[in-house]
Amino acid sequence: MLRAVIARTLTHVAHVFVVDDGSTDGAVASLGSMPVRVIAFPENRGKGAALLAGFRAALDIPEIGCVAVIDADGQHDPDELPVLYKAFAESQTDLVVGSRVFDRGSVPWRSWFGNRITVALVAWLLGQRLPDTQSGFRLHSRRFIEDVLEAIPAGRYETEMAILVKAIRGTYRVRSVPIRTIYEEGNPSSHFRPLRDSWRVYWALFLAALRRTK
Repeated sequence: MLRAVIARTLTHVAHVFVVDDGSTDGAVASLGSMPVRVIAFPENRGKGAALLAGFRAALDIPEIGCVAVIDADGQHDPDELPVLYKAFAESQTDLVVGSRVFDRGSVPWRSWFGNRITVALVAWLLGQRLPDTQSGFRLHSRRFIEDVLEAIPAGRYETEMAILVKAIRGTYRVRSVPIRTIYEEGNPSSHFRPLRDSWRVYWALFLAALRRTK
């Protein structure tokens, strides 16, 4: 799966960074001579730490003006990268979020319910309604990434929420574009723990709202 995702991604972008967050399945070793840069953690640090490591590596290349994040498990379609980039280029957007269609026929009830709750909370607490606040398929401007790296500490899944909050509350343009809904139930490669990580995500959101109120 990883090789296939990377191969399709390379047809759309000039640089690919693979962050190996302490994997044990040997997938990264199978990449062989593929033209990618691998950043490897000796043990799992969390998705947030992986995101920030990838951002730092991308900023080392001066000509990179925007950075897309795509999961390697097949739940994001690399062929939709041009859709995100078009939205970025047309309106000089700082954060483009690929929004899935959460209808009851395409995702399990738990995921549908969790997404609806988070969408409502973001709209209530931050004053901006986005159709999919939990999507990891995103495109970021260079200037936004620079600010993210200065302000947001490495974490797990709550880092994605912190990035979204920063974009909404700051002087950044945020836009959503529709993407395909591809859902692999019981994904064995996922480190997401529903209770622990959902609590962290919601806590990051409430802290941001509290700071805004103060």
